[in-house]
Amino acid sequence: MRVPLLDLKAQYEPIRDEIRAAVDRVLDSQQFILGPEVEALEREVAEYSQCLDAVGVSSGTDAILVALMALGIGPGDEVIIPSYTFFATAGCVSRLGAVPVFVDIEPDSFNVDVSAIEAAINDRTRAIMPVHLFGQMAEMDAILDLGRHHGTPVIEDAAQAIGSEYKGRRAGSLGSIGCFSFFPSKNLGGIGDGGMVTTNDPALAERMRLLRGHGAKPKYHHRVVGANFRLDAIQAAVLRVKLKYLDEWTEARQRNAAAYRRFFVEGDAESITLPLELPERRHIYNQFVIRVPRRDEVLKAVQAAGVGTEIYYPVPLHQQECFADLGEKSLPESERAASETMALPIYPELTEEMIEAVAGAVCLAAIGQPAGRA
Repeated sequence: MRVPLLDLKAQYEPIRDEIRAAVDRVLDSQQFILGPEVEALEREVAEYSQCLDAVGVSSGTDAILVALMALGIGPGDEVIIPSYTFFATAGCVSRLGAVPVFVDIEPDSFNVDVSAIEAAINDRTRAIMPVHLFGQMAEMDAILDLGRHHGTPVIEDAAQAIGSEYKGRRAGSLGSIGCFSFFPSKNLGGIGDGGMVTTNDPALAERMRLLRGHGAKPKYHHRVVGANFRLDAIQAAVLRVKLKYLDEWTEARQRNAAAYRRFFVEGDAESITLPLELPERRHIYNQFVIRVPRRDEVLKAVQAAGVGTEIYYPVPLHQQECFADLGEKSLPESERAASETMALPIYPELTEEMIEAVAGAVCLAAIGQPAGRA
C-alpha cells in the first residue's frame, strides 16, 4: 500500500465547493489586498487562539520578521532560539543584523531546553524565541519566568502549533507575540503562503499593522520603515473555510497518533521511540516524528515500500554553513535528533489500514519484523 506523507487533495475534496465559493466571493469583490476577508480572519484566529488581537501577514517567516521588528530587534542584539527547528526562526534574526544564539533541546519533546536558555541569557539578549515544535508547546511557565526576571520579551514561534495548548492556554497567547504559518502543509494551510501574528498588547498590534504596510499611516505618510507583509484576501477567505474544520482535523490527527501507538510493537521501545505527549498539553501533531536506529537506512527502506516520510531536520541550525561565522559549538541533543528522527504520515484522512501499513514498513526496516498491536 502506498501512503504519501501528506495528501492535500484528500482534504480538499470534501470542502471543494466551500473553498470555491470563498474564492469566488473575493473575485466578485475585486478586493485582493487586506480588506474585510483579512479582518474577519484576524478576528477569528484571535478568538481561536485566545488572544486580544491578530494581524494577518504574508507568511510564517514574515510573521517572525515583523514580530522582531515590532520589538525593535536590530544589529548587535541577541535572540535565543533552539538549534533544532526550521531555518526561518534563525534567518529572520540574522536578516535584521541581530545574532541568533543557538541552544539545545530536550530529548523527549524536541522543544527548547529551559536550562539552556537560562545559561545563554546576558545583557545583549533582547528576546527569547521558543519554538512549539511538531505541534506541542514548549515549557512556557519557566520560559516566561525567565523573560520576566530578565526583562526580556518572549516571542512564540507557533508556526507548527495553531490550537495546541499549555495548561489550558493556546499557543500564541502567552508570550508578547505569537507567530503562525499558513503554509499549505500546516494543520491550517492556505493555497499559498500566509501567516499571522497574535498579541494581547494593543500597542504591539498597532505597530505590527503599521510595519506590514511599509510603515505608512495614512497612505503615503511613512512613520517608520516597514515592508510589504500583507496577507492576500483570497488566502484569508480560504483559511476562514478551513478554520471551521480545524478542531475536527486535529482530533483526527490525535486518533491517528493513538493508532500508531497500537500498531507499533510494545516491546520495541528501545528501537523505535514514538512522540511523547507531555502533561497538561494539547498536542496537535503537525508532524508525527519518531526516533529510529540506523535512520538513513530505515528511511530508504520505508520509502522503497511506498511510504512517504521526511527528515525534520537533517542539519541543526548551529551547524549550517551560513552561520559558521558564529563559531563552533556542541549541542548534542540537537545533533542527535538530526541524525535519528523521521516523520511519518499523520494527516487526518489516513485510514487505519494505511497507518498499519506505515507502522509495518517502519518495524520491518528497523527491527526486522512487522508491526503488531501493543
